[in-house]
Amino acid sequence: GRCRLLCKPSALAQHLVRSLGQSAALRRGHWLWPHWPRLQVLRQLLQLPEPEPAVARELLQLPDTGLVALDWLVGPRGARSGSGGGGPSSVLLLIPNAAGKVTGGLLQLGLRALERGFIPVIFNRRGHNGCPLTTPRLQPFGDPGDLQEAVTYLRCRHPTASLLAVSEGSGSGLLLAYLGESGSSSRLAAAACISPIFRGRDWFEAGMPWLYEWPLLLHLKRGLSRYAGSLAEAVDVDRLLGSRSLRELEEALFCRTKSRPTSWEAYWERNEPLRDADEAAVPVLCLCSADDPVRGPPARSLPLELFRSSPYFFLLLTPRGGHCGFPRRGPGRCWGHEAVLEYFRAMAEFLRAEERRKGLLRPR
Repeated sequence: GRCRLLCKPSALAQHLVRSLGQSAALRRGHWLWPHWPRLQVLRQLLQLPEPEPAVARELLQLPDTGLVALDWLVGPRGARSGSGGGGPSSVLLLIPNAAGKVTGGLLQLGLRALERGFIPVIFNRRGHNGCPLTTPRLQPFGDPGDLQEAVTYLRCRHPTASLLAVSEGSGSGLLLAYLGESGSSSRLAAAACISPIFRGRDWFEAGMPWLYEWPLLLHLKRGLSRYAGSLAEAVDVDRLLGSRSLRELEEALFCRTKSRPTSWEAYWERNEPLRDADEAAVPVLCLCSADDPVRGPPARSLPLELFRSSPYFFLLLTPRGGHCGFPRRGPGRCWGHEAVLEYFRAMAEFLRAEERRKGLLRPR
C-alpha cells in the first residue's frame, strides 16, 4: 500500500504532494520488518544509533528556578555546509517521548539533520534524561510552558535562523499543545510529529502494549527515584514508585499531589494535546501508520476531521510503519526521517517562493 496525504486543499498542500510524491523515501521496497509492528516498538526503544552522537549539554534556568536541558548534537559526523532542508542555519528542536526516553531513532534523525546542514538540539524536560530536578514539580503531559521558554531562548541565541521542531511519539502531545496555545506567536516556521498521540486521556485509559509500556515505566521510575527526597514534599513517593502503569504514574505525579490535588478529568481539560488546535498557525506534518500498536486503531485515535478542516495540519498516513519505526533497508533504516526532512525542505522552498511573490506584488 502507498502513503496518503490527508489535508485541506491549498497551494501549500499541492506543493507538499508534489515534493513528497517525488521523494525516494516514500518509494520503498518490500521487507519483512514492517509486518511485525510490536517487535519494531521494542527495537526502536532499545537500539542506539551507530555511531552514537556526541552532544554538548546546556542547562536553561526557568522563571521558577527549574531547569531544562538542551543537548546540542555536535558529531560524530560533521554537518556539511550547504542548502540542506530548511537551509544551513535552521535550528531543529527534537522533542523526545513523554517519558523523556531519547531513543536511537530520535538520535539518528538528529544525525541525519546534522549532515544536511541543520543545527539539531534535543529538548529534555525537568528531571528527564539526567537533567537536574531543582523544583518539586515535573512538566505535565500537555503543559507547554517550559517548551515556550526554550523556544524563546533559541530565538535569542539564533535570531536569524529558521526554527523548526519535530516530536516523537507521546512527546507530540507537548508540541501540539504548544502550537495551539501559542498560535501565531509560536516563533516556529514549521513542525512535524512522528507517530503522535493526539488524544492523551483516551491513550492512557486504553492501555498500551507491555513491550512499550514497561521499558518506559522502568525508565521513568529509575530517573524519578534519584529525586525521591525532593519529590516527597509534593507527592506520595511510595505510590509513585509503586505504579504499575504509565496511567498510575501520571496520576501519582500530577493529580494526587499534596498541595493541590486535582481530578483525572480536570487534569486532562488542561493537558489534552488538541485542546487549542483551532488556534494553531504553523504548518505541522503528522506522520502516522495505520498499524501503530501504541497509538491504537485509526478509527478512534486519528482526528481525521481536523486534517480535513484546518489549513495547517497535514496527515501522512502509511499502511505499515509501526510506532516511530517506518523501517527500510540501507543507511538510516527509517524512511520516516527522510520524509520529515524532505517536508522541511519543501516548506522552506514554499516560504521562499511566497516571500518572492509578495515582494513582486508590493507597490513600488
